[in-house]
Order: sequence, then C-alpha cells, then structure tokens
Amino acid sequence: MRDWLSHRVAATPDAEALVLAASGESLTYADLDARVEALAARFAGLGIEPGDHLAVVLGNRMEYVALVHAAMRLGVRLVPCSDRLTAAELAPKLATADATALVCGDDTEAVAVAAALGDPFVGSDADGEDPGEGDADEGTPGGSDADATATGWRSVDGFEPARVDERGGDEGEEGATAASPVPVVSLDDPDDDRVVGIDAAPDGEVPAVRWGRGDTLVMLFTSGSTGKPKLVPLSMGNVLASATASAFRLGVLPDDRYLATLSLHHTGGIMPLYRATLYGTSVVLRESFDAGGAVDDIRRYDVTGVSLVPTMLSRMLEARGTLPDSLRTVLLGGAPAPDSLIERCRDFSVPVHPTWGMTEAASQIATARPREAFDRVGTVGRPLLWTEVSVRDEDGAALPAGETGELVVSGPSIAAGYYGDAAATDDALTDDGALRTGDVGYRDEDGYVYVLNRLDDRIVSGGENVDPGEVAAAIRDHPGVDDVAVAGIPDEEWGERVAALVVPAGNPDPDLDAAAVDSFCRDRLAGFKIPRTVAFVEELPRSVSGTVERPAVRDRLERARDAEAEAEESDGPADPDDLGDADGASGVDEAAGADGKTASAEEDADGTADADGDDGSDGIAGADGDDGSDGIAGADEHGRGDDTEGTGTTEEPDDEE
Repeated sequence: MRDWLSHRVAATPDAEALVLAASGESLTYADLDARVEALAARFAGLGIEPGDHLAVVLGNRMEYVALVHAAMRLGVRLVPCSDRLTAAELAPKLATADATALVCGDDTEAVAVAAALGDPFVGSDADGEDPGEGDADEGTPGGSDADATATGWRSVDGFEPARVDERGGDEGEEGATAASPVPVVSLDDPDDDRVVGIDAAPDGEVPAVRWGRGDTLVMLFTSGSTGKPKLVPLSMGNVLASATASAFRLGVLPDDRYLATLSLHHTGGIMPLYRATLYGTSVVLRESFDAGGAVDDIRRYDVTGVSLVPTMLSRMLEARGTLPDSLRTVLLGGAPAPDSLIERCRDFSVPVHPTWGMTEAASQIATARPREAFDRVGTVGRPLLWTEVSVRDEDGAALPAGETGELVVSGPSIAAGYYGDAAATDDALTDDGALRTGDVGYRDEDGYVYVLNRLDDRIVSGGENVDPGEVAAAIRDHPGVDDVAVAGIPDEEWGERVAALVVPAGNPDPDLDAAAVDSFCRDRLAGFKIPRTVAFVEELPRSVSGTVERPAVRDRLERARDAEAEAEESDGPADPDDLGDADGASGVDEAAGADGKTASAEEDADGTADADGDDGSDGIAGADGDDGSDGIAGADEHGRGDDTEGTGTTEEPDDEE
C-alpha cells in the first residue's frame, strides 16, 4: 500500500487533520498532504532514498507532523530522538541507528551539529542489521541497509555524503562503528554553514513507494531506565496492528480529537499521529506540557482523548479540579497509577483507561476500561485484540491464573527484535518467538492482567528473596506517603539491603522520618523486608516513558547509605552536602542516621521528565521550568513499563504508550 496519508486524503480531503493548540490554526487532510508532498520533494532533492534512516531532533511542531508523513511517503525509516539530549547523548544514538541524515530546527541546531559533525564522532557497537527483515527490491522501504546508508547524495553546499563502513562479522558484533559524520538538515534558516536549510534544497522526484507489512516504518529508542537504550524497529504491520487493536478497545468516532502533549520522539507521542491518519480523526498538538494549559486546551478544542502518565494527570487535576466532559478516553500509562489517583478519577468521573504497553509493542498491550479499573483495583485490563499474554516461571513454563511470574507477550504488534543488537534480541525472545517483557505480574481467573514490578528489581538480602513491590505497597499505605520506590543496594553483611526512596504527601507529616517508616513497616512486613535505608525526595526520578529510573533511585539510596555510615563514624549528623545531587537539581532528601534521626540532603525536586522530552532523565515530561511547563514526566506510550500508553513498572524492555 502507499503511505497512509495518501489513502486518507483520497477518502476525506476536507476532514480536519491537525490543530495547533497555541494558535488555533487548523489543517485539513488536503492541507497537510500538500505540505507533506512539498517536504518530501525537498528531501528527495537532497538524495534521500527509500530505506534511508532519517534521524530527527525536534520539539513538537507542525513541521514535525509533516515530516512523519513525508518519511513514510519517501519510504524512509524515521528515527525520532529527544530534543533535550546533549550532543554526547545524541551522537551514539545516531551511530546506533546508522543515521543517513539528521533533521533539526533552530533550537536544536547547535546540539545536532556537535553530535553529527563533531570530531571525533562517537561510535556504536551496532552492526546495522535489522532483525527479522529480509532483503527487498530497490525502491521499496525494505531496501538493504548497505544501499540505504551508502547512497550518493546530490551535491548541495554544506551537505556531505553519509557513509557507513562495511561491516564484517556476525550481527551485533562488538566494535562495528559508524565512521562518518552525519549530514544535518534544518527545517529553519541554519546558523551553521555546514547545515543545509530545507528551503535551499532542490525539488526532487518523490518515488512511488509501496509499503509491505514487514517494512520498518519507525525506529524508536527505549527509555533505557535500567541501562543502555535499545533501538526498536517497528514495522508498518506492527503499527497498523496496534492502531487497529487500540480502536477496538477504546472506540473511534468521526469527530474525535486527540490531544498530543507528549514528545513526538516517544511512542505515546508519535503513535497518535499514525492512528489519527488511519482513523480519519484529528490531532490537537501542544508544543510542551503544562498542566493547566493542557486542561484548558481539552476544553477549548473539545478534545475526546489524551495519553498521559500518572504524574501528568495528577497535576492536571490539581490545576483545574477535574477534566472537561468532552473527554471519552484518558489513556494512563508509563508508570504505575496510585490507587488514590484511580479513586479520584472515579469520584470525578474521569474516563481513565489504565494501560500497560511497551515501545516493543508499538504501544498498548493491555488496557482497562474505566469501569474495570474502578472495580478491579490495580488491573491494566485484558490484552488487546490479537495480543497474547502468558505468565511464565523461570524455566519458561506457563503458570496458571493467580500465580506470579514474568509476563510474556506475542502478537502482530510486537517488534522482531532490536536493531543491530543480536544479543539483546536473543535475550528478549523466547524459543517460540514471544517477547520476554521483564515485567512481573499475574492474570486473574477472568483474564485481567496485573503488573507488579520488574524481574530485575527483585532483592536478595541474606539469602531471602524480597519483592520490592510488596514493600512499596506497605509503605504507600502510610497516610503521609504519596509515592515510593524500593530497591536493593549493596550491603557488606547481607549482600543487598532493602532501601526505600519516599515521596511525602502534599501536606507532609512533620513526624514522617526514617524511624516512622521503620515503625510503620514492622506491623506489616517480616523483619528482613523492612528498609534499612530510607531517603526522602519531592519526586521520584523518571525516564522518558514516565517509569521510575532505577539506576538514579539506587544512586540516591547508596549515597544515603554512605551518609549513614559517615554519621556513625563521626557520631554526628550527616552533612547534607556530602550526599550531593543525582542530577544537579535541587530539592530535599533525608537520609536516616544510625540513631533513627534524619539528615537533609540536596536532591532533585523535579526528578520527573518533561512532557516534551525535557529531561530530568529524558523523561516525557514537562519542562523543568525553562518553558513554563510543569516539569513532569511524560509517557512513551506504553506501559507498565516505554511509550505513554502503558501503565506499569517498566524498564528494559521499555513500556510505552
């Protein structure tokens, strides 16, 4: 088939396609198609060919929406990257993705140039092969990577060819690198002479590309909340299956409008663009997240659907009390939703749909409707159409209803593996081709899914296995606690000790300290499960998908542990400055001393990510203040784990939308 916008404009040219929230400007599908055709012609004039890898580092804007469709029209694999990355963070992503070119704007040009054209260029261990994808004839999106990345470029001042060295050895072999600089194209007037402005490019002939279900449409990075981000190649068939299944679960009406307030580099941000085109509905695009502004836009534009993470929804409710009646769907994912938030949604008739998803699943895996969420506390619903979810033990054997194990998924929306990383692909897939999610959970007798924690979050202390989810649930029952993350940190005597990073409630209990947490837990948990280290922060650090950043949590807790040890040695309180700050932000942290007293420490008061990708940890979340946004984490759609559409505890693989 042709690109989806070509089919949509032929069917409903006068239907509304896009509304820019800031200005109110709207585009019909015919308007959008004209912009897409012009943009595609310019990239064709630069020599972009089917199968190329077009990396993007842009904030949410109309031109980004056009670029998403122009890439599909050209048969190009789009590689969205966060516009909040530093050059040091962006460069290895370009290498991992074998980027043919990098698209930027005036606000991302400096980082783009440093990452793509800097010297030396940061290499990657990717070998450039795409798992599960066969060769395709020239002129199709599935053309070989060698053809795609070694193509000759039409000469344009300042635009140099991007070439990738020949790669030898097996897929995923260490040492393979992208050796050449990556040419940079700006959608604005560039300041750097080495950057080509798209308006300066000649018009080329746009090829008549035909897409197959196995052709890679978009390549998304996981949030990397437990390690190095992986690159997930999602095929046209993956995205189509996900969009279809989502429509059956959530419902679609001709006049639907979906508010896009998540960054478009995230699964939960970009998937609504593809879906709206398939459905023939409209997207209302915000440049960044602002709690009150998002609610106002929902009311102003009669928005019917939105993807959020729990922190975003909480702040929207705090800002405006409730949400407008026009909403039919609030897809809530990216992190576990506190029971209190679901109860508030019930009390204020907010149509919340808790969901569990992953980047690897092109968004949702399971989604609960509001009544299901209210009646079955903690569930993320039943699996979507065509998606199978099983619970397996350590040996891979299926477990019966009610028993806890690793959640394993399969279906047409599941990616075939990770780009250029054969080892990660082998680790993630079972012998029968299903995906090990790394999430721990269970299904009840009626088939509803419950996601508890991550497989690699399990703690072994003194030979005893401790479930961090159980400990966290006990601490959350304290009336003075709003949220908590529990992790294991090294302990010389016990191997690991249980530690808790606690977020006090909005009106903090002056008596809530480490000793109070310890006392509260002793009535609810066995002694070996009680946290030996407790620290306090205003917000938990979160990834791009809104999931808790486990490495950052462990780092803060280890520093709190070290402060305790120093206090014991000096027989005095720990110096707050000794704890440092994990990410350079400020906030308040308390580390329990040996005598149960607490010592304050500088910590990140805005540890969640920015809804438009402005990172606290590259999280989806609102800006940390530099653009007036609320500084909260946004959701990759999926899940309990990457792209926003997921509710759960995620780390790699990444839950999204």
